[in-house]
Amino acid sequence: MGTTVNSQTEDEIRKINEQVISQFFALRLISKHSVVKVFSFRFPWLWLEPIWYLSGFQSEFNRLVKLTNDFTRKVIADRKRRMDDTEFIDEKEMHSNRKKLAFLDLLLHMQRSNELSDEDIREEVDTFMFEGHDTTSSGIGFTVWWLGQSPECQKKVHEELDSVFGDSDRLPTSEDLKRLVYLEKCIKESLRLTPSVPLVARKLTSDVVIGETTLPDGLTVVVVPSTTARDDRYWEKPKEFYPEHFDAEKVSLRNPYAYIPFSAGPRNCIGQKFAVLEEKTVLSWIFRRYYVESEERYPGNQPSPELVLTPSNGVRVRLTKR
Repeated sequence: MGTTVNSQTEDEIRKINEQVISQFFALRLISKHSVVKVFSFRFPWLWLEPIWYLSGFQSEFNRLVKLTNDFTRKVIADRKRRMDDTEFIDEKEMHSNRKKLAFLDLLLHMQRSNELSDEDIREEVDTFMFEGHDTTSSGIGFTVWWLGQSPECQKKVHEELDSVFGDSDRLPTSEDLKRLVYLEKCIKESLRLTPSVPLVARKLTSDVVIGETTLPDGLTVVVVPSTTARDDRYWEKPKEFYPEHFDAEKVSLRNPYAYIPFSAGPRNCIGQKFAVLEEKTVLSWIFRRYYVESEERYPGNQPSPELVLTPSNGVRVRLTKR
């Protein structure tokens, strides 16, 4: 976004941490409120708008949404102010290969051409700032948990990291991340067994026939990615953590819709490649330094199906310095 949060500097850390913590809990609570509203099969009376409002859920939901939206608006306003204080980038520079603009700068440039409103920009910034927050942390947590109970797989991860980084303590480069092939297989296998987003909803734009059943145009269909991800027609060891499921030759023979943790089609996850890079970066830092052992193993610590999948008892692991 072209905005530095400065969460690591001593002068700013208290103020920034308060913002980050408030945003984190706001997003988690918004998620919980959404689950209550959409999936309240045990409390169907909450589907009735008057009861929903009288319950207090709506006012609390609105307050939390305002908190997150205000944070985004502040980021946009601060960036606008800094851009106004300097010479605004011209058209030639924007299209030059010598300079890549931050995403927010591109949106603000489009606004100056009267193509986007403030709210249009806020919605796009919200997508990038918040959509990958809980989902990526869920993916990282579950990968740590799965590797913590799979010592042979973790040994291969350590060997791969040692071959790429050796004894160096440097930060990973983009080329380093490309070489972490086995770690990426582990991330994908974790997402197969415990997808960050447990449910995906789609509205049909035409009739769909499945067997002898016709799903009519306009129907909302809920897709559960973990169903095909544990189907023994597509997976050699469907209930086990087995990163070799993602060997290139096996992937080429598999129906691509058997694995959809990022959804599929024209409305799939816009940030899926970035999410995997984030996870590889964080996980490489952890496993370069530590051996991980899970305190509670599968099938214990069952995932809790909120809007974002979370382990019911948290990610409880023991870290041992390598």
